Amino acid sequence: MDVAVENGIYVSDKAKDKLVQLMHDAQVDESHFVRVSVVGGGCSGLSYKLDFDNELKPMDQQFEDKGIKLVCDLKSFLYLVNTELDFSDGLNGKGFNFINPNASRSCGCGESFAV
Repeated sequence: MDVAVENGIYVSDKAKDKLVQLMHDAQVDESHFVRVSVVGGGCSGLSYKLDFDNELKPMDQQFEDKGIKLVCDLKSFLYLVNTELDFSDGLNGKGFNFINPNASRSCGCGESFAV
């Protein structure tokens, strides 16, 4: 990931392609966005969550990268500043993963982290 010019949440090219495909498969329209959040749980204490949504909440933070609209609540954003959403379809695991510069440790599965 390049050094961020401003604080945000970013998507890799592979993640963008997969999100576009998933949105098409789910038949969601352009009013929908990707909601990224952090929830308690997982083997490291905090877990990432992705959903399609079309309702903004009062404290939501909005971003756009590579044409993908990303939204997260303010509390989650404190954990996700300058995080990049990536996608892997390799032999070592398939799915979305988060490249989070704020995480002090991540679990082996890449789905949870600690700060």
